[in-house]
Amino acid sequence: SGASLRYSTGTGGEGSEGEGAGLASSESGGSGFSLAAAALPERRRPGGGRPRYEVVRELGAEEVRWFYREDRKTWKPFIGYDSLRIELAYRALGAGGSGEPREGEAAAVEPVCVRSGLYEVDVASAESYPVYWNQTEKIPVMRGQWFIDGTWQPLEEEESNLIEQEHLNRFKGQQLQESFDMEVSKPVDGKEAIHSLKLSRNHVDWHSVDEVYLYSDATTSKIARTVTQKLGFSKASSSGTRLHRGYVEEATLEDKPPQTSHIVFVVHGIGQKMDQGRIIKNTAMMRDTARKIEEKYFSNLATHVEFLPVEWRSKLTLDGDTVDSITPDKVRGLRDMLNSSAMDIMYYTSPLYRDELVKGLQQELNRLYTLFCSRNPEFEEKGGKVSIVSHSLGCVITYDIMTGWNPVRLYEQLLQKEEEELEDRWMSYEEQRLLEELYITKQRLREIEERLHGLKASTISKPPVLKFKVENFFCMGSPLAVFLALRGIRPGNSGSQDHILPRTICNRLLNIFHPTDPVAYRLEPLILKHYSNISPVQIHWYNTANPLPYEHMKPSFLNPTKEPTSVTESESVSTVPSPTTSPVMVRRHYGESITNIGKASILGAASIGKGLGGMLFSRFGRSSATTPQTLEAGKDGAEGDDKKASTVGTPPLSHSSSGFLEPTVELEHRIDFELREGLVESRYWSAVTSHTAYWSSLDIALFLLTFMYKHDQEDTDKSNLDAI
Repeated sequence: SGASLRYSTGTGGEGSEGEGAGLASSESGGSGFSLAAAALPERRRPGGGRPRYEVVRELGAEEVRWFYREDRKTWKPFIGYDSLRIELAYRALGAGGSGEPREGEAAAVEPVCVRSGLYEVDVASAESYPVYWNQTEKIPVMRGQWFIDGTWQPLEEEESNLIEQEHLNRFKGQQLQESFDMEVSKPVDGKEAIHSLKLSRNHVDWHSVDEVYLYSDATTSKIARTVTQKLGFSKASSSGTRLHRGYVEEATLEDKPPQTSHIVFVVHGIGQKMDQGRIIKNTAMMRDTARKIEEKYFSNLATHVEFLPVEWRSKLTLDGDTVDSITPDKVRGLRDMLNSSAMDIMYYTSPLYRDELVKGLQQELNRLYTLFCSRNPEFEEKGGKVSIVSHSLGCVITYDIMTGWNPVRLYEQLLQKEEEELEDRWMSYEEQRLLEELYITKQRLREIEERLHGLKASTISKPPVLKFKVENFFCMGSPLAVFLALRGIRPGNSGSQDHILPRTICNRLLNIFHPTDPVAYRLEPLILKHYSNISPVQIHWYNTANPLPYEHMKPSFLNPTKEPTSVTESESVSTVPSPTTSPVMVRRHYGESITNIGKASILGAASIGKGLGGMLFSRFGRSSATTPQTLEAGKDGAEGDDKKASTVGTPPLSHSSSGFLEPTVELEHRIDFELREGLVESRYWSAVTSHTAYWSSLDIALFLLTFMYKHDQEDTDKSNLDAI
């Protein structure tokens, strides 16, 4: 990450380097600076605020806070670790506290790596930009010294510099108020300003050393001020804004992001020509959602999963603008949309452009991995893992890169098949002689080709297609199964993922889809045919209390009506699961109406005797509030889970009374995972929106992290047990 900082254990006296934070060159490389700030007395505000010194002096590096602003929203503070290192680089530029850096020194400071290494800050231009992807808009950064009370938003830098300069000129070396308990803003009624500073549109009044107010000099405010003064309100509290010098929290080096132990490449599908920045926005949504889930469920782990967007489409030229030139002008807008989205599928099935698409994605994946490892040398040393999340057509291209599949191989297989068929039929002596000659010639040709390849290989060693092994391959809204079926893959009789994706290439394949996504298809029935009648695994809602681990969830039939049920009606209704407790929610088949669910709930409520309200709440509610059912589930423990796993007329595989699944093989690992449908959304509307609904889903974020943190979680649990 660049600059390292170190604190010296000085005494923090008046003349020590505490005020300006002395700079010392560090041997650790990176930005080449270290902060030797004198150890300061830990005096904090009652509210856990920043420490205060007895005497007014220049702000220490830990009191200044740097901010960034994205999408013209409010300023967001950098974490302490980032802010200190930016401030350090800023001071190295020769800025001190005097405003702009000195000329000619801009080249001396390297950019500072921030926000878990995803961005860099150029202090000289006060801008931030992403490291791994291109972004047209630069992100402005700002140095905060004076802050608005309550929101702790920074004052604009120019005003802030003027106020700071004035404050130091007037009060440097003066004693601050001793009483820290009186920090709750005392009314400053009738207290006249001891010092004032006029700014362009505002003015600042000092009522004491640490009671500073900003007043707007706009006309409306003047009227408001005279009115409030006549009514007897104090001048300061009525229209002024209280200002604080130095940030509410002291920046420390301990406030740093955890180490990245797992990177996830997020690969887009079709249509990125239309909106090049979309995959960057989608990945940002997925990253933010995953951060929330990490904080809630995985905060005990000292590692971290990073998401990187793989934008492979915009660099490709393909046919130039030939397709555009042959597009009729009528309904141009719709045509353009189809050209820039659905057209990718046509390009992919074209032998001319397919290789360009594959190469585009492959090079981008390798570029990102190499760049990440060069910036994080410990990642490979510590056995960092790589997963890929692909969407839509991106799944097919990623699969083909991993397996090395190409249409030429398919063509060769077809030719071989034709030759075998030729051998079987009767033919004349002349035909046979010519065929033998053809075989011998082909054999000779192959040998010459192999020798030639051998010579080439000795000079140019072919690099592996991908520079990393893929741990998990998550497909979202994926048409991969259709592509595989059209390539001639048929179900086998072993329950192994190797049938479609060998474990040596990728440890785990997981296929996620929304039930109404029109582009998504199931993969399991391509491995074992009878899985077409077994429902996909339901993905847990993110706020489910104590969800059953996915590997313990028993398969259940897709169409319970076809199978004899061993449960009576009243019993089956009474086991209607609540979203907050159930390991498997029976998959509603699409003919089912909302009234049926309502009827089942009412019957269930009557038979359990818990009252309608509780039943409906637990049936439809998504909250993790503890209902009576949750408590009961807790008492039942594992036994209750087993009961619930075989809900409403869905016998588990082993106990199948029909004999349909008795002799068959089961999958080693489940592959198809389905998002739970919302109870209120319209099926037609969700068919339109579901294909892009994956990015911001908390359920999916939890699902991805559950599989990526699996080993870390197991190791932590094991070490905790060992300790006990």
